[in-house]
Amino acid sequence: MSVLRIDASIQGERSASSALADLVLEELTSHRPGTDVVRRHLGAEPLPADAWPLAVGGSFTPEADRTPQQQEAVELAGTVAEELRSAEAAVLALPLYNWGVSQHVKAWVDLAIAGAEPGARLLDGTPVVALVTRGGSYAPGTPKEGWDHSTDYLRRILVDVWGGELTLIERELTLAGVNPAMEGLVDLGTDLRRTAEEAAVLAGAELARRAA
Repeated sequence: MSVLRIDASIQGERSASSALADLVLEELTSHRPGTDVVRRHLGAEPLPADAWPLAVGGSFTPEADRTPQQQEAVELAGTVAEELRSAEAAVLALPLYNWGVSQHVKAWVDLAIAGAEPGARLLDGTPVVALVTRGGSYAPGTPKEGWDHSTDYLRRILVDVWGGELTLIERELTLAGVNPAMEGLVDLGTDLRRTAEEAAVLAGAELARRAA
């Protein structure tokens, strides 16, 4: 089984989303030790910011007339798209930053679309586990209800555009216990962490079952 793992955190070893992705893969590989994991860490090794416009421009330019930069970007876009197309499952650790997806994730999505034929369902029928983490809470009744502009976008891309079979695991209040203003939410944050961790383990077991 080939699994594509994408991380997007800028928090390094402190990343809550990466920790959840670790649990998914640990459970999966404990049942399927021969699993091949293709990794791309968008936070640690960001895709070039100018790759997308270069790839788009290059795709409308005859290959013989492309600049070296355009050709490199077109090839990178093709690689990113093929990683998705070739995956038998995907585990995506995608934290919320500034109420939306990070620039790293947006560049990845844009490049994948540029690297595929129009309308390509790059994850068609592929099981996708998305681990979405948020420092605060955007639940109904909270002061910032509706401020999460990331999760619905990810659903549109992963399911409606790329055709993946999505399992979404969300963890809120990751900053409880870190931000002094959230001191009263530590217990709730701990409960939410435990719930997300349990869901991640179950998601890994389900991927293993599907690979049987």
